[in-house]
Amino acid sequence: MRRRELLAAAIGTPLLGHGWSAFALEASGVASPFDDGTVAALAQALAARDYTAPDTALPAVLEEANYDAYRDFRYRPDRALWREHGDARFQAQFFHRGFLFRPKVELHVVENGQARALPFSTDLFDYAPNPAPALGDIGFAGFRLHAPLNRADYFDELCVFLGASYFRAVARGLGYGLSARGLALGSGEPAAEEFPAFRAFWLHRPEAGSASITIDALLDSPSVAGAFRFVVTPGDETVFDVDARLYPRVALDKAGIAPLTSMFHFDASGRRDVDDYRPAVHDSDGLAVFARTGEQIWRPLHNPRSIQHSGFQGRAPVGFGLMQRKRDFADFEDAEAHYERRPSAWIEPLGDWGDGEVHLVEIPTADEYHDNIVAFWRPASPLPAGRESRWRYRVHWTATHLWQPALAHVVATRIGAVPKTTRGARLIVVDLHGGPEPGVPALGAEVRASTGAVRNAVVHARPGGGWRVGFEYEPDGATVAELAMRVVLEGRAVSETWLYRWQA
Repeated sequence: MRRRELLAAAIGTPLLGHGWSAFALEASGVASPFDDGTVAALAQALAARDYTAPDTALPAVLEEANYDAYRDFRYRPDRALWREHGDARFQAQFFHRGFLFRPKVELHVVENGQARALPFSTDLFDYAPNPAPALGDIGFAGFRLHAPLNRADYFDELCVFLGASYFRAVARGLGYGLSARGLALGSGEPAAEEFPAFRAFWLHRPEAGSASITIDALLDSPSVAGAFRFVVTPGDETVFDVDARLYPRVALDKAGIAPLTSMFHFDASGRRDVDDYRPAVHDSDGLAVFARTGEQIWRPLHNPRSIQHSGFQGRAPVGFGLMQRKRDFADFEDAEAHYERRPSAWIEPLGDWGDGEVHLVEIPTADEYHDNIVAFWRPASPLPAGRESRWRYRVHWTATHLWQPALAHVVATRIGAVPKTTRGARLIVVDLHGGPEPGVPALGAEVRASTGAVRNAVVHARPGGGWRVGFEYEPDGATVAELAMRVVLEGRAVSETWLYRWQA
């Protein structure tokens, strides 16, 4: 796990509060009944009480552990949960408390309708080159799942739940990149953001040969408690089926449902203050939205000078996600980070989510070590206090996800000066893959700007396949403008809609 991944996962980790034992299901090793309503009942009971901040105290030896020392707390693979079952397609390993991951997260196993707590032991960890410290049952910080993802004879790391309500996953052939969260509250707002956290997990032992595994989680924060169920299915796309039941203590008017968190530093559309040999650095390069009207939207990401909010309003879309479309090593030239292998994450709402907006937050960053992009669904109406609010959706961790393959889709946005001009005009070039075959007559581009002027829009075939749209934008003194473009054939869209926020 890289340093940025540790830091991003641990932002604001309010996990366990005093009095948690009043909601504990069982003592270590003692089984208690468990069913589909158990965690929801715990969340409702928790929401009926005042929130209590977590106890983050650690034994002295852990208090003194810095980043490098914490990395020496390695879980022993030979002690992985379910490893002893030869027919198991999933194994679990657990994270030590310490460094940024201070609070205790309760972990349980569910089997045959019974749940039992998992006890901590230093025997589960390798502390070399240091001896194992003398610790009691201090509990764990989180866990990760392993499965034979890329080879039938090897258990790859599949997903990780660590820090606040963050979780990440990979699909076949991919590595870790962006994160999802259980809930976002106040992301990018002037007031301090609240970070709900998973306080406890229940790992369901899968049936022999099962392709999926079920995880239940209890969420808590000052404003809300919640019960989450994740059904995880690995493959070419790793899919999380999510059932989230929220119980607000107060009305939530800035709730972010199905939030995704990523990093965008720079690419060809903007290299402000960048002195770097690499052509691009990002985990995701765009927000994609597939509206129920049939419009497919692509919004390239920015690293702005100040926090930027964008909203795509209407009925809940067919889907939205933070996507990584660049898939060649030459797109990044980074032999260590391999950004071309970072997954996209696509959110597919299940059921009627009603009115609201896909909300995008872009935050300035000076490096690649801090996540600065957040996207989520914001309901049009606040979530009322004292009532259950339920959200079902599917998260696809994938290398690509095209919803209307017949449409040309954006793969790059490039911006530079218009030669021999004194008007401050910018030349904007958008490359697309797919769409009509070369030689189609009357192919044109519809381009519009919220302010300023658009000139000389052209479409032509791109060497190697696809299309290139170029046009000049004259800001006429404007400092911010919303631009939109799509390729049309006889008045019909044959590409997705490209949207861009231009800033001087």
